[in-house]
Amino acid sequence: MKLFTPAKLGPIELRNRTIRSAAFEGMGKDNGPTDMLRDYHLSVARGGVGMTTLAYAGICRSALSFTTQLWLRPEIVPGLREITDGIHAAGAKASIQIGHCGNMTHRSTAGCTPVGASTGFNLYSPTFCRGLRRDEIKQIARCFGDAVRTARDAGFDCVEVHAGHGYLISQFLSPYTNRRRDEFGGTLSNRMKFMNMCLEEALSAAGDDMAVIVKTNMRDGFKGGLEIDDCLTVAREIERAGVHGIVLSGGFVSKAPMYVMRGEMPIYSMTYYMKQLWLKYGVRMAGRMMIPSEPFKPLYFLDDARLFRRELKLPLIYVGGVVDRAGADKVLDDEGFDFVQMGRALLTQPDFVNRMRQADGRDVNCGCDHVNYCIARMYSREMACHKHCGDLPPRILREIDDIKRRNGTL
Repeated sequence: MKLFTPAKLGPIELRNRTIRSAAFEGMGKDNGPTDMLRDYHLSVARGGVGMTTLAYAGICRSALSFTTQLWLRPEIVPGLREITDGIHAAGAKASIQIGHCGNMTHRSTAGCTPVGASTGFNLYSPTFCRGLRRDEIKQIARCFGDAVRTARDAGFDCVEVHAGHGYLISQFLSPYTNRRRDEFGGTLSNRMKFMNMCLEEALSAAGDDMAVIVKTNMRDGFKGGLEIDDCLTVAREIERAGVHGIVLSGGFVSKAPMYVMRGEMPIYSMTYYMKQLWLKYGVRMAGRMMIPSEPFKPLYFLDDARLFRRELKLPLIYVGGVVDRAGADKVLDDEGFDFVQMGRALLTQPDFVNRMRQADGRDVNCGCDHVNYCIARMYSREMACHKHCGDLPPRILREIDDIKRRNGTL
């Protein structure tokens, strides 16, 4: 069984095949690290994971969606170095996900009118956005290289370039959001040019001692978005660029958010923490239409991921519904993937990897009940499992129980 064997990811070696996925923690402050962010990732590192990933770090000011998100810049290097030093002391490797949110933001956060592949209106934010000029496209690509250099200064072993989920690179790739008529629009070959520019900058900055991996979609998850054949073409292009691994995901946060995470979004819990009254009550009225449910099942991306495993030769990192030892072993031993990423499992139990090791081959489950309370509060507060939150308002507890009943877990 491969789960607890060391493995190479480009120039680095992980002590086992587990990676904490880049699930946004919401634990930053003023776009910098905090003790809470440090303590969480240290708990995961001490819990036995091979590598833990700090999530959704913006490459520049216009890349930011939240003030609780990291903005990779020299001022926060000392705080990040404290985190990476602690992760290394615990025996794990440290990764950071870098990206640009595109139109998934507001002027007050991004410092400018939100930008995207094309001009339009993002209902999910909601906000107007404008299409990037050619000179701005080149500058943002250079920012990916700058972010990698900052990550190196901060002691990270790996960077994960976010090219999925409907953020900026994904907005260029998808025909749903890319309606450009220049060399960055039209054919898929043209729509991949911005991604290629970003990867070239990232790889050049990484040199020969940092790993570079890419998160990409296998499907956008809705009619009019990228489907599997085009996503295979994108993945082959990513492989051709020379990265060290691909994280296979799917979904589009502005169109099919639960395709990414699966399950049901607890709308009351989500709106409970919102400060803007117009947004709070607007989402309560229209949230079910804006955020339709997608059934959860263990290993929910596996059927699509198999197709990519057959077509690609580089290391592939499976993510999506790994909730127990049996699932991890299936992905690695039976399906031929090289690593497994876990998000909610390591939020519910930061020491889940050690628990699997101590079980000595017996199956062990992470205990996540998939009610997605952790995700619901992520937009306003730090991500947290409801099991760790102490006294929650009665109405939130009722909503959690209702979702459990619908899931058949209560």
